[in-house]
Amino acid sequence: MAVAETLALRARSVARSGFSPGAGALALAIPFLFLHIKYQPGVRVPLGSTHLGLELSDVAVVVVALVALREGLQAGFAPLRPALPLWVASVVLILWIFIRSGSLVHFVTAAKFSEYALLAFSAPLILRRRTDWELVAGATAAWSVVATCFGLLQFLGVDIADAWAAGRRQPSFLGHSDFAALSALALGIGLAAVLLAGRRIGWTAVASGGLGLILSGATAGLIGIAAGTAAFLYAVSRRRRLAVRDVAVSGIVVAVVAAGVLVLRAGDFESFLRFVHLKGKEAQSANIQTYSQHTLLAYIGYRIWRDHPVVGAGWQASTDPEVVDPQLPAAHKKFPHVAPLAFPSHEHEWGIQNAYVQAAADLGLIGLVLWLAPFALALVLALRANAPPGAVAAFTILAAMGSWGAEGLVAGIPLDAVTWLGFGLAATAAAQRSQAPPQGK
Repeated sequence: MAVAETLALRARSVARSGFSPGAGALALAIPFLFLHIKYQPGVRVPLGSTHLGLELSDVAVVVVALVALREGLQAGFAPLRPALPLWVASVVLILWIFIRSGSLVHFVTAAKFSEYALLAFSAPLILRRRTDWELVAGATAAWSVVATCFGLLQFLGVDIADAWAAGRRQPSFLGHSDFAALSALALGIGLAAVLLAGRRIGWTAVASGGLGLILSGATAGLIGIAAGTAAFLYAVSRRRRLAVRDVAVSGIVVAVVAAGVLVLRAGDFESFLRFVHLKGKEAQSANIQTYSQHTLLAYIGYRIWRDHPVVGAGWQASTDPEVVDPQLPAAHKKFPHVAPLAFPSHEHEWGIQNAYVQAAADLGLIGLVLWLAPFALALVLALRANAPPGAVAAFTILAAMGSWGAEGLVAGIPLDAVTWLGFGLAATAAAQRSQAPPQGK
């Protein structure tokens, strides 16, 4: 009888130390969430005058959401309660996006964009234990290693995927901003593993994330991780006294990434200084995806917002010719030395390439406030929660905010996944904080 009781206790202990099916589903979804859509098999479903694209990443999101729903039905939905303001703000944002979708095409992209919000709602339901979070963190770090190695091969001149010229910034198999977003998430996980959990394996994620950020050459990502590091250190101080090692390690990592990005983008910085007339005069070239083009597109977005200040021109309307074309004469007059290819055209619908300017242009001041609200609420939740994974959530949220400064509101991209996962981790930390005794007791 005693032996049977001992075996039963051991079985329950193993079950408690294992991970949930939901965590396994999310871990398996990571490679699909962080893979460019062009490398995923998919189908196109006719839908009126447009079509609905379904890729493996969509299947992964739906599977995670269904498993999370099952977890909620079995174990309860209480983990969602501490983040109720975040859920309300997220739902209102999604509703406003649908309201401002003026066509079936834009309605489909709104649905695609909103689909990734399921990741945020799912996280607190499936990451109920430390082992659950560690499994997902390990899967994310491992996939970051794969992406960084891929980008390093491109940097060395191996012509794979959409590799740029050797020695230049590289997209890996994601795209520059998305590569930076995944790398930032891995870097946050690595810093938490090293500084909070004292695990040497975390250095792998730190190295992979830092090198990935350098290879992506994303200045916006650099700004994001600089702000994220400050938030990370504050979150650490909420759990224990901040040590010199915490500040030193974090500062050195940011400095190394900054040095790498600045060296890799030196030519682009010089061109931008010429563009703003601080260093000689810029000559026209065929280069795109430069700081001058980002400035040009932001100016067009500003003019669109000025014509529709309160409710915006409509979701994704900043890519519609009837909205963009009236702004082009003023843009050409304002930026006469920018290459013609950098301007939006019927062949190249560049979009705004700045989520904040696009939110104002497409959704108006109302939409801009609604877009920023979930970030602010999630950050507050993450910083208040002296429980894992609050520090990673704070880092990820601000890193994502930085990356959105150089990316438009595109549906179904890895940056969407990082953003909503950051919100979900903040809600997870808030749920664990509400279940745990206060610090020091």
